[in-house]
Amino acid sequence: MIPWLGDHPAFPPLECALAEPNGLLAAGGALSPEWLLCAYRQGIFPWYNHGEPILWWSPDPRLVLVPDQIRISHSLRKTLRRRRFTVRLDTAFVEVTHACAAPRSPGVGTWITAEMQAAYRRMHELGYAHSVECWHGERLVGGLYGMALGRVFFGESMFSAETDASKVALAHLARLLAGRGYGMIDCQMTTQHLLSLGAREIPRAAFRRALERWVHEGPPPGRWAADAASAIVWP
Repeated sequence: MIPWLGDHPAFPPLECALAEPNGLLAAGGALSPEWLLCAYRQGIFPWYNHGEPILWWSPDPRLVLVPDQIRISHSLRKTLRRRRFTVRLDTAFVEVTHACAAPRSPGVGTWITAEMQAAYRRMHELGYAHSVECWHGERLVGGLYGMALGRVFFGESMFSAETDASKVALAHLARLLAGRGYGMIDCQMTTQHLLSLGAREIPRAAFRRALERWVHEGPPPGRWAADAASAIVWP
């Protein structure tokens, strides 16, 4: 059994999360800015399907990527050097979340419900949620979005409509965050794709200690400059 949350943002200790399914901590609550900020600062995130109550998670282990340790393959580096895509920040947040929410295969649903999209759009308006976008001409062909708190970026989802577009977005994000002194990118759940890019698993307790170090310091929330990634040079 997991607890049902009340009307005010308060979560049980992370150690109460279930081992199966890994990290399920609580249900209920809301997706308001107060709830989301309270959750993320403790290493908790919402993830649920349409028709379910809001479910809150804190898996163990946790997948993280240190920004200056991203692994750039030879082929990806060639793509970055050629500047096939134009990378912009925070110019199409709604479009990125909508693209991330699209089913990846026929008959498969999405956890990025309309309610979730609206909640993160509100966080974007408040300066906490950001998008990294890959453009081919005037067409949005890839990108990602997530939350920035202190010096931690909490990745939510990414999409790619052209080869390597999402990887280019992640590479630019990592380089940008490394230059701004960010400590880590939270990747939440383990995937082989992210492991191949240099992400690694750490125990939940270590993740919580890292949060305590990084999440309460750093720049105030605010919109990122659209062309902040354009000056990045790939040797």
